[in-house]
Amino acid sequence: MSVVQMSIDPLDDVFSAMRTRTALYARFEGSAPWGVEFMQGRAARFGLVAQGGCWLSVDGEAPVWLETGDCYVIASGLRYVLQDDPASPTKFCFDALREHKHHVVRHGGGGIAATVITGWFMFDEISARPLIDLMPRLILARVAEDQSQMIQATLQLLAFETGERNLGTSIVVSRLADILFIQAIRAYADRAGEEAGGWLGALGDPRLAPVIGAIHGAVDHGWTVDELARLAGMSRSSFAARFRARVGLTPLDYVTRWRMYRAGTMLRQSAEPIAGIAYRVGYDNESAFSKAFRRVTGVSPGRYRRASGDKAVPAPPSTALRQAEAALAR
Repeated sequence: MSVVQMSIDPLDDVFSAMRTRTALYARFEGSAPWGVEFMQGRAARFGLVAQGGCWLSVDGEAPVWLETGDCYVIASGLRYVLQDDPASPTKFCFDALREHKHHVVRHGGGGIAATVITGWFMFDEISARPLIDLMPRLILARVAEDQSQMIQATLQLLAFETGERNLGTSIVVSRLADILFIQAIRAYADRAGEEAGGWLGALGDPRLAPVIGAIHGAVDHGWTVDELARLAGMSRSSFAARFRARVGLTPLDYVTRWRMYRAGTMLRQSAEPIAGIAYRVGYDNESAFSKAFRRVTGVSPGRYRRASGDKAVPAPPSTALRQAEAALAR
């Protein structure tokens, strides 16, 4: 079988190994005038408008209006604000959370109502990094535009679970949040295509998409820039320039990144010797693999495996996430 025939969906490749370490949620019920400010932190955030509408302002982005059924994903942990109007005063999110009851926070002046379900995620450090590093600053999924029945169903379940306090609600919300995160990214990528920008945009590029799929399908193959350029149907120089401009990495740096991603998954999920894993991701010897793994991840394969167990390499949660955990625990 040729390497071209082994092309797979890169999004499936990433999502299949992503694991949520921590998931928190809150249901904000605002009444005009109202505003809530979410500080910068390590966690990814998502939100969906369950009722009414509001303005979303993310650092570095123009404010956008969200309507019922719209959702957003801010994977990089940027500061953002939700308001009924951009001129409305805001309240620090953790001050609002201190007044919550069963994860429901009511805030505002009693005017027009809006309900936003928000969530915070801390992902497995290694498994999520390849996707999060390459994602746009802000992902919007407009349900009215996408006509996505799957997202609609997930939003309805989340709205129900966060509105009622039932047995196992926290577990159900965590699983639904994982699903929503994936669906929002997929809907955004499908709608935006090449205009999505970055890695997601490259997946919609007719020249680059087959190349990325082939790399994911044969991560152990000894890829060269010439071979990848032929898959794209381009000259070597034009392909290399286009790939770097769209993805933000050189083609061979991208190959190395995904080799280490796959290796990290195998180190975490199996007892296979490191030498065997090195061979499976395209390295003839353990030494060369270990150097590459340390360069990309910051730790040696052995240390990563020892630290993992049932967890990822320990990464302390952000102060913001610890404050959220403390507030929601009250």
